[in-house]
Amino acid sequence: MAMSSGSGGSAVQSSPNVTPMIDVMLVLLIIFMVVTPALMAGFNADPPKAINLKDHPEDADLDQVLGIDRDGNYYLNKKRIKTEDVAPMIKQIYDARTEDKILYLKADKTLDYSKVLDALDLAAKNGVRVTGLISEQRPGTISTVAGDSKATAPVGAKAPPAGGKP
Repeated sequence: MAMSSGSGGSAVQSSPNVTPMIDVMLVLLIIFMVVTPALMAGFNADPPKAINLKDHPEDADLDQVLGIDRDGNYYLNKKRIKTEDVAPMIKQIYDARTEDKILYLKADKTLDYSKVLDALDLAAKNGVRVTGLISEQRPGTISTVAGDSKATAPVGAKAPPAGGKP
């Protein structure tokens, strides 16, 4: 809205300049678009590759996954936790359980193996009875485990028979 003083000379306009506000909003939008996927990813660990992996359906209520990224940072169910808080948190979770005291460990393949052993020892001392290590299917291979739901042949290859031998 412009206001006119009625004189024939230059008129004073009292309209807000929204251009700087729009510029700031666009910059904030771009920042959030870049940062949000990194926050949602949890942690980045490239586990070792293997062959003949059986598909394990995840149960969010029962399955506990301890992750270690390439820098040695700990994550419990994709949430970053301090190194000194790992033992008390694991103890709290597994002391409350009477059965199914299984912990899954996902570690980066470039991580020093002594860190993996430290995590396994920490879990065993704090109520975990069984530890499963998470790995990924080696690219270009298929699982020969009977009943594996992920057993699909790579492009251009034949799937092995149910017995597992080609």
